[in-house]
Formats: sequence, structure tokens, C-alpha cells
Amino acid sequence: MRAGVALIGVGLISAGWMGNVHSHAYRALGEKYPELDVEVVPVIVADPSVDNAEAARRRFGYREVTVDYRDVLAHPDVDVVSICGPNYVHHEHALAAAAAGKPFWIEKPMGTSVGQSQDIADAARDAGLVTAVGFNYRHAPAVEHLRSLVRSGRLGRVSNVRVVLDADYSASPSGPRTWRFVRETAGSGVLGDLLSHGFDLAQYVVAPVLEVTALTETFIRERPAPSGGGLGHPARGDVGGELLPVENEDYAAVLARLDGGAVATFESSRVAVGPRCAYGIEVFGSSGSARWDFERMNELEVCLGSGGAGSGSAGYGFTRVLTDTEHGEFGRFNPGGGMGLSFEDLKVIEGARFITSVLTGEQVAPSVADGLQAARVAAAAETSAVDGRWHEVAAAYSK
Repeated sequence: MRAGVALIGVGLISAGWMGNVHSHAYRALGEKYPELDVEVVPVIVADPSVDNAEAARRRFGYREVTVDYRDVLAHPDVDVVSICGPNYVHHEHALAAAAAGKPFWIEKPMGTSVGQSQDIADAARDAGLVTAVGFNYRHAPAVEHLRSLVRSGRLGRVSNVRVVLDADYSASPSGPRTWRFVRETAGSGVLGDLLSHGFDLAQYVVAPVLEVTALTETFIRERPAPSGGGLGHPARGDVGGELLPVENEDYAAVLARLDGGAVATFESSRVAVGPRCAYGIEVFGSSGSARWDFERMNELEVCLGSGGAGSGSAGYGFTRVLTDTEHGEFGRFNPGGGMGLSFEDLKVIEGARFITSVLTGEQVAPSVADGLQAARVAAAAETSAVDGRWHEVAAAYSK
């Protein structure tokens, strides 16, 4: 180890797919962010499955494994914690991390209810901790470029925003009813699972959501019981013969008013046939518009100029902009435009912002306050879907 390099010990709670993604992000920091002068040390991994924990140890070099997450929080060499379990354990794990004084990186939604998200945000604030929340789509270089177009005024006055998050992971009615379809273990359906990303994108790129009205629907009302515990997003898997009720929504549509006067629509489905990860945002302004879709995450479509079709300009319309080194963190991964980033690269960026927050004490990663704000929008939408009214969204406290 070089002199002056900071050592940060990592404890991982839950060694499933997302735990592996976090571990990969930590391992990549030295290569992609050498100026941080930090060595991230994988100390201990906890998972109820010893096989999962051992696999993470072998792949990423964790020194110890355990089946009890409390061993991670009590370990003297652990400086930061990644919380990557299912929704229903986030609350317990995050409150314990805050009580132990450990900065944590947690996936969204932070809890199964807005109350749980409030508890987590309050605990982190009271403990004086920096945090990170898994809003990885905001880190895409194309999204950062979109945000700069909006915030610099190049699109003019924003009139409306359209956000869509459509996926097919539950399109088959024969897919097992895992914990994601049970209210006690998941909370809401697509409002928390998918649209929390959409609410964050709109607020990060444009402005906070002030009030919403919404409708929801559950199209596949029963699913077969999984023969085992079941994973989070299975399109298929081993199932039993018993059909069990789906307790949360497959689809949601939300109409919103944003701070500054723009209006927004949010739509999401987990049972759409065709879209794999059609997660996108479109922003329309008085001087131009731009649109982004995660299925083509390394490009942005931009139209600048307010002349319209009747302006006589033969070249009027959207231009495809391939992300390049001047867009966000693109240059850390590739030397020139047209060479795309991956989902895991976005998590490396997120991990770097978390570790930067830890090193400097300044909150630069998306925080638990951001997670709470997305949860408040989702909760207001869920309430509106029941009573059909507009509901205000309270602002989260400052980060």
C-alpha cells in the first residue's frame, strides 16, 4: 500500500446479485478513480445462505463470512456497509447500521413503506452519517447531459416531462409469486420497485414533485407459489401447484405537478409484453426537448430550436447524440464517444460517490433524503389510487 492511501473496510449484507454488483464497484474504484487515494478492503460478508457468502468471499476476497448481519456491524475493521437484501430487511439493517455509526449504501426502495423510509432517513441524520441510495440511472452520462441541458436553460422553460418504466419480468402469469408480490415483504408493487427510480430521475433532472394523482391496477391477480424461497424478479422458476393472491400493483400511472410549473406523467408496468428494461425520461421545453431510454443508455436524442415543423428548416428534428468524454463520468471508462457503459459501470460511479462522501464528509452520493423523497411521492400516489384525489408531497429535509 502506498503511503497516504486511505484504507476503508467494507462489510456486505446480502450476497445476492446486487451484493455482487456492489462488491464489483468497490473493486473497480482504484482503477477508475485513482485520485481518491483509497484502498477499499473487503472485510466480511453476511448472507443467510453460507453458499452465497462463500461465493462472494471467493470472488471478491472478503476475509470472513457469516450468516448474521450483526457480525458485520460489530466488526472493528468495517468502516462502511452495503445493504443489499430484499425490501423487507432494509429497515432493520439500516437502523442497525446507523446505531453502529456505520455509513451505508442501501438499495431502493429503502423500506416497505414511507414510514420505514422516514425512520431510516431520520436515523442516518441523527447519527450524522453520509449515505448512498441505489438510484443508479441518474449516473448515466446521457442523463447527466440531459440534466445539464435542463439546468443550463438550453431547453428553455420546461413545460412537461414524461417518464416510463416498463418491464416484462412478470409478464408471464406462470411466474412464481415471490416476496415482491406480497405487501408485507415488498410494500407497493411497481410504485416502489420501478417508479421510485422514475420519481428520482424527474426530480434530479428537472424539479421536485409537488403533488400527484394516480391510478393503479393488478392484471395478474394470482400466481403459483414458488417451490423454494423465490428470487425477486423471476420470469419463471420452480413453482408449486397452489395459486396465491398478488397483493400489490402490476401497473401505475401518475400525473404530477413539479416545482416551477412543469407537469409530468409517470407510467410503469411489470407485466408489459415486449419491453425488457424500457426505462426512460423525456423533457419538453420552450427551446428544445430531449429524451433518454435505458435500453439505449449510451445515447440521448436532442432537438434544439423552437421553430417547429412550420419554421422552414429542413433539418428540424431530433438528433441522436452518442455519449462522449464531456458527458458525466464517461471518460473514466472509455477514451472516445460511441463506446458504451454498462449497468455495473453506473454502480461504480455510485460507489465512488459514496466513498467520496465518506472521505470528505460531504454528501455527494444520492442520499437517504433522496430515497425518502421518492418514497413520499410513491406513498402519495398509492393513496391517490385509492381515493382518486390529488395529494401533496411534502419536501424532505435537506441532505
